[in-house]
Amino acid sequence: MTPTMIMTKEAFAGLGAPDLVYVREISAADVMGDAKIEDARGLEIDPEQTLYAVHSANGERLAVMLDRETAFAAAVAHELAPVSVH
Repeated sequence: MTPTMIMTKEAFAGLGAPDLVYVREISAADVMGDAKIEDARGLEIDPEQTLYAVHSANGERLAVMLDRETAFAAAVAHELAPVSVH
């Protein structure tokens, strides 16, 4: 049996030496719930739509894109090292 190790967010972030980011699917409803009303005015997004979020190693959401390829490209353009999370 493998022992369980619990890592703090800081320790996890240290593994990625701050350039590691992860990309994962999220629902538009999740983003809409987090957005400020004034930031969302004029946007027409289906709450069921799948979006792709770029997160730092500590879990902080850095960006949200309409597709996976754009999320990866944006991370690389900002000199970050993206990985997928399923």
